Amino acid sequence: MNKDLFTTYLLHIHLSQGKTISIGKLGRFYFKKGNYIYVGSAKTNFIKRIARHMGKRKKRFWHIDYLLQYAKIKGISICKIPEEKLAKILSKKIAIPVKGFGSSDTKAKSHLFYHCIDNFNLMAIIYHD
Repeated sequence: MNKDLFTTYLLHIHLSQGKTISIGKLGRFYFKKGNYIYVGSAKTNFIKRIARHMGKRKKRFWHIDYLLQYAKIKGISICKIPEEKLAKILSKKIAIPVKGFGSSDTKAKSHLFYHCIDNFNLMAIIYHD
């Protein structure tokens, strides 16, 4: 894959029932039943990163690994907006269930968002000023 192509991805995740989950050193949090969006990136090995997220058996390393033990990925979107910028855009428009989730290496408030809108409308929110 050309390194100038997409590096940012959004995982569209569904949690079928509310659950308290331990998220590594971040702590224990209650996650409501519903839809979540996780913003991530991979500058190299993009396809392998996505495949890892999709896999069932993996060592828990990233915050998202802990959530994905109980939730299912329903879709994946990719875009050219840098990860941190996209997370900052979403944090102004969509609920943040856990501050600091997935964002320990950025200045964004979180990389996980709770929503009840479909993907088409989500894209409109991202690109709307």
